[in-house]
Amino acid sequence: MSKFILAIDQGTTSTRCIVFDRDGLPITSDQKEHRQIYPQPGWVEHDPMEIWSNTMEVTRGALHKANLSPQDITCIGITNQRETTLLWNRLTGEPYSNAIVWQDTRTASICAQLAQEGGQDRFRPKVGLPLATYFSGPKISWLLDHNPEIQRDIRKGEVLFGNMDTWLIWNLTGGKHGGIHVTDVTNASRSMMMNLETLSWDWEILGLLQIPEEILPAIKSSSEVYGYVKMDKFEAPISGILGDQQAALFGQTCFQPGEAKNTYGTGCFMLLNTGTNIIHSNNGLLTTLGYKIGNSPAVYCLEGSIAITGALVQWLRDNLKIITKSSDIEELAAGVDDNGGVYFVPAFSGLFAPYWRSDARGIIIGLTRYANDAHLARAALESTAYQTREVVEAMQTDSGIQLTSLKVDGGMVVNNLLMQFQADILNVPVVKPTITETTALGAAYSAGLACGVWKSSDELKSNWQPDKTWQPQMFQEERDRLFAHWRKAVTRTFDWVDE
Repeated sequence: MSKFILAIDQGTTSTRCIVFDRDGLPITSDQKEHRQIYPQPGWVEHDPMEIWSNTMEVTRGALHKANLSPQDITCIGITNQRETTLLWNRLTGEPYSNAIVWQDTRTASICAQLAQEGGQDRFRPKVGLPLATYFSGPKISWLLDHNPEIQRDIRKGEVLFGNMDTWLIWNLTGGKHGGIHVTDVTNASRSMMMNLETLSWDWEILGLLQIPEEILPAIKSSSEVYGYVKMDKFEAPISGILGDQQAALFGQTCFQPGEAKNTYGTGCFMLLNTGTNIIHSNNGLLTTLGYKIGNSPAVYCLEGSIAITGALVQWLRDNLKIITKSSDIEELAAGVDDNGGVYFVPAFSGLFAPYWRSDARGIIIGLTRYANDAHLARAALESTAYQTREVVEAMQTDSGIQLTSLKVDGGMVVNNLLMQFQADILNVPVVKPTITETTALGAAYSAGLACGVWKSSDELKSNWQPDKTWQPQMFQEERDRLFAHWRKAVTRTFDWVDE
């Protein structure tokens, strides 16, 4: 008898498979990194075939580790890096190019051209998003403009678009032999093409972007049976889809308006549940779908998106080589008592919330002969906390809700120095749950709800338990001084890119 829920978490740097039991506890997992491809400055790509291969490898690996068979799986949930954009041929199953990653800035000229009439917020009333290189729509336009083969195959009805959720589901359900072409409302809401009220593709925006609707996937809820896996003797349906940050919100059981979570991964993403109300931001936040369970009304969120947090630690490891592995950064940073006056603003892909400045680039500022590698490591960690505070302040202004604590998850929450500094700079407790794999857990929850594993969100709420809480310990004067210098540093990143 099948009794487990399998979650595929396709992230920016790796793909993971985690199997959960009916108590929401992880029982086995496997993970594999994929290449980060940088063809030129500002460009970031992934090989979709590598990601597909890794997905199958980690799925088989996780089952093997726990001596499980595909028949032991009740249902499957998918969560994914959002906005990363791919076009492929439905007859051959072959991508036309590498996927353009959400961090990529090559669409800056497309966004600037669209902003000439109506400004950066031209589409915001419909889609909740500013014109920015972040989102999928302009990436599709760029691919259509730069590959005549795609234009030819569109006329033959052979081209499909998808973010990574759509790509994986299409392959899992048969690929070129009848694969299902779907996405959910959370991923669609990150395309800059889905109307927040109708939850359907917006024909006017599609026209302006010159994107034919027939290449787009069908938009579904976040929790329903989409189709069945047609490989490895699986009998389970795919029944949950959530973009990674919405999945973390769901896994943290932030089901009530006013509840918020912050995920510390490659980037950093804070979501605030606003219920069934669409709240448009006046302070640089995004309005996005939180989730939609079956036929229930859609739940919306305000989101603050930070492009570079954990990726900055990887940069210190891979580019500067001042650490051997990512976990080394805490010990190095703890070797000094403070940042030594050094601030690191990692605007490698411009600045996301609350600034939305694609012209910004990264800086290290405040350097003196006193500064060393430990100060640089500490400044890198502190940058994550400062950026999070900027998002919190914008969120409180937009929503009128005062944050009293912050639920956190993601790979960086194991860093005690960072979490303590986060509590200090926010002046609120920071709380880590017992199960920190909340992104995969959210995907499992959405899949399980559709298949009757859990009957309601109340059952899921009872699973959430706190593991550790960091209390603020910093004096207000010091908090204000540090944050004022951070904001001063941020202004120095502006207007670096001329075009």
